[in-house]
Amino acid sequence: MGKIFYLIGKSAVGKDTILEHLLAEDELSLKPIVQYTTRPIRDGEEEGREYHFITNERAEELEAEGKIIEMRAYNTIYGIWKYMLVDDGQVALETSNYSAVGTVASYVLVRNYYGSEKVIPIYIDLETGERLQRALNRERNHDRPKYTELCRRFLADEEDFSNEHLKDAGLLTSDGKIVNRVENIDFDRCVHEIRSIICKAEAAEQLRRNG
Repeated sequence: MGKIFYLIGKSAVGKDTILEHLLAEDELSLKPIVQYTTRPIRDGEEEGREYHFITNERAEELEAEGKIIEMRAYNTIYGIWKYMLVDDGQVALETSNYSAVGTVASYVLVRNYYGSEKVIPIYIDLETGERLQRALNRERNHDRPKYTELCRRFLADEEDFSNEHLKDAGLLTSDGKIVNRVENIDFDRCVHEIRSIICKAEAAEQLRRNG
């Protein structure tokens, strides 16, 4: 039985960069789950790599067809942007392991859809000041920086990743620690710790199969 290793974290903690690195490691044999979004494509992005970029009309069609596993809608200064995970046949847990990124709320929906034994959360954390600096540096590299939207995302994170929501999602232990929490202060160390979580989960699954 395959697993979905779900990377959870606030804006600018490095989720996408970490995911890209993990997917490139042949020994992990992870496959991506490409999500869908109605937001405009950004500089350097490609259709089908970071996201499938679709219209609002297509998102409504997918919802009517019952194919949306989870969907988040953000009321930005540019309008409402939707992000969604779609049951489009790309996930085959009978044969493969996968990895994807998302929020606490989206993790809960994915876990409920596939089952808690198949979805492994990995919480990536970083000090707020460092996150903000990295986000500013990244935004400055865009042809049209969207600083107002950056600020909106940071403020929304405070609610979306509150301890109350973490607790409701089962991501807080009885002593108040976050499950599978990894800090992205040092990138190589962060990836090493995530790799260890993945390998441990795979070893446990192998024991279960042999047991």
